[in-house]
Amino acid sequence: MWRPPPALLGFLVLLVVVFAVAYQVGSSVGPVAPGMRSSTPDSGTGGGGSGGSDDGGSHGGHGGHG
Repeated sequence: MWRPPPALLGFLVLLVVVFAVAYQVGSSVGPVAPGMRSSTPDSGTGGGGSGGSDDGGSHGGHGGHG
């Protein structure tokens, strides 16, 4: 019967732990952008955002001056 090497099992356990910690940190911090809202229907705001485009002045953004 084939058994995976212990290093592979340790790596998979470490991967699961890292993703679990990242998920907990992300859910405790909350949204990272001002326009992000919860998808729950009881949020109370029935609008569609700010209406404007505030991209911080980065128009184009592909670089290169010739």
